Amino acid sequence: MKPLSATYRLQLRQGVDFDRAAELLPHIDALGASHLYLSPIFTAAEGSTHGYDVADASQIDPELGGRAGFERLARAAQARGIGIVLDLVPNHTVLSVENPWLFDALRHGGDSRYAPFFDVDWDAGLILPILPEPFDDMAAAGAFTVNASDERLEWDGGWLPLAPGTAGLEFAEMMRAQHWRLRFWERERRKLTHRRFFNVTTLIGMRIEDRPVFDAMMALPVDLVRAGLVQGLRIDHIDGLARPGEYLARLREAVGPDVPVWVEKILTGDEDMPRGWATEGTTGYEASDRIARLLTDADGRARLDTAWREATGVRDSYEDICLQTRALILDTDLRAELAEMGNRAQAALAERGAHPRDAQELRAAIRALLIAFPQYRSYVTPDGARDEDEALLRTTFDTAATLVDDAATLTALRGLFDGTAGPQTYAFVRRFQQVTGAVVAKAQEDTAFFRYTRNLAECEVGSEPDAPALTPEAFQLWCQQRQARYPLAMTLGSSHDSKRAEDARARLIALTHDPLALRELWQQAAPLATAGAPPADVRWYVLQTAVAMWQPQRDDLEQRLAAHLEKALREARQLSTWLDPDIAAESAAAEFGAGLVAHWRRAEPEALSRLVQRGAALALSAHALRLVMPGVPDIYQGTEYGSFALTDPDNRAPFVPGEPDDQFGHDKLALTRRLLGLRRRASDLFLRGSFEIRQDRDGLIVTRRLKDQSLSLHVTANGGGAPVLIEVNGIAASETAAA
Repeated sequence: MKPLSATYRLQLRQGVDFDRAAELLPHIDALGASHLYLSPIFTAAEGSTHGYDVADASQIDPELGGRAGFERLARAAQARGIGIVLDLVPNHTVLSVENPWLFDALRHGGDSRYAPFFDVDWDAGLILPILPEPFDDMAAAGAFTVNASDERLEWDGGWLPLAPGTAGLEFAEMMRAQHWRLRFWERERRKLTHRRFFNVTTLIGMRIEDRPVFDAMMALPVDLVRAGLVQGLRIDHIDGLARPGEYLARLREAVGPDVPVWVEKILTGDEDMPRGWATEGTTGYEASDRIARLLTDADGRARLDTAWREATGVRDSYEDICLQTRALILDTDLRAELAEMGNRAQAALAERGAHPRDAQELRAAIRALLIAFPQYRSYVTPDGARDEDEALLRTTFDTAATLVDDAATLTALRGLFDGTAGPQTYAFVRRFQQVTGAVVAKAQEDTAFFRYTRNLAECEVGSEPDAPALTPEAFQLWCQQRQARYPLAMTLGSSHDSKRAEDARARLIALTHDPLALRELWQQAAPLATAGAPPADVRWYVLQTAVAMWQPQRDDLEQRLAAHLEKALREARQLSTWLDPDIAAESAAAEFGAGLVAHWRRAEPEALSRLVQRGAALALSAHALRLVMPGVPDIYQGTEYGSFALTDPDNRAPFVPGEPDDQFGHDKLALTRRLLGLRRRASDLFLRGSFEIRQDRDGLIVTRRLKDQSLSLHVTANGGGAPVLIEVNGIAASETAAA
């Protein structure tokens, strides 16, 4: 197998199965990637487009080709020396009768051997808010049918297994005898009895911290590793697990020391992963953030801020908006989690002999803590908190004290994190730590990022819109520290979860270098702001989005823009929402966007041309940095040709290799092949070599050096030109390297 030098991320499903993946191997090999990184391969819910809704973790999905198809792909990859990286989903499975473990638990309740696999309060019964109408209304209308022979309750669009021997009972008695409780889907905000993935009720949390659950869920991937079919593992949503460090230690013991394991983890600010985790590092969002901040012009961003506030009337800071959206999420999407934590906290206080607190006051204090919590999670265990956790909790409780005037309740809650934990106390701490990530993700990435729209380049997974631009010295120090601790951490540019693809983001970074261009485009768009046009803040968002995705040779810009704006408005929750969409507002935004694109198609404005040119140079600079800095580059499908995709589903379209559409695509493809070829031929240089970056008159010079091998690369930080290799020493020439 080739030494680990770069991964190529491929999204399976939607017509891409194992045989199709095998057909793409020549392209991936010629590109210079050493490993093929696959989205989840395990049997998913019927019709799944992504695979993260795993239905059977013990089986390779027949829809993809099953075990036989995967083995064909693995053998074809091995013939080229390419390894395979699997995406594992240990946090959750799909809440569906397609899930064989859950099916058994639905039928037998707490007596099922699989009941302990799920994070469910089986004493209360599994509440299922999946009905299209209130249960009583449907029952009165005769919507339910009892299939006695199959022991099933059926209705239009769904069915559930009945407890053994209950199908012949009178209907009301039969329903009381079940281990589940059917509810109207809108009532999920009030009460749930299972842990879910963020606010997705149909994804049920797994208790993988329990050894039998770990063994059952990890049996197949461990077998594939031991059989030599898999050479690396990526762990989805590591912060959802009760004890991430313990999980990683068990996984490392099972697969051995030589199999790289990466974790999907969002690091906020200067946050670092806990010491001792058995991982090669993260999947690389923080690396993408540092590159973007290095290439951002701080003065230009300040000018954009002024223009944005003048144009839209926005006055709030990003932190203000985050506090608002966290409160909104806790009062809506995560209302059930908040209520559950209030009950858990009451039980924990009783366990410690504390006086009971007023239920409403207790929930208010917990709500304030969740609003104040500044990152994905802490890692307090029954043994206590790390120094980092103590500092984080201190900041959180201090901020919460400014949000709620109840020092006594906050003090009582603070004591629950002191490490002297009984089962009820740790149950509260565990759930608190699992919920904080959901609050941050839903409130910031999925809401605030669509409200704080000064410069959309800042609104990206793993980034904070109010983080400062980086100097070359700060970037160098960060890279050196990363290499010292996590030399094999991934370095991504785009992913299936990105808000915008890497080259679209580079266009938006270009705005900080030429803020006048955005002012010009804003002024030119003024005639489109007629009666019925969307508000100014929405128009500002539309304008940036159109700039980011602009490719005049594509005839689907208007349709893609309209679909994205529908999602953006619903995520922002100011004019429209998913539960109560305002079609008129969404149509107005789409019409404004279509008018803008039509105007540009007739005659591309000079300001737009400037941004396209500068954005192309910045995109190549960002890509070059990504491929030479410490870490393992991860190439998301199709981005080697240039990608201006927006958030999903736009960025998850099936990949079809071919020829680039334009000169930028040719340049990026050639750059990718050249630098990945160097990484493949000099893996030690990029793994262990020194890293330096310094500013010269025309830009930045990046140097990697190890003994007699060295590479120096010139990039422009202002988009003034394409990156240039200015020195390559001690690296054998490739027979197939692109010029």
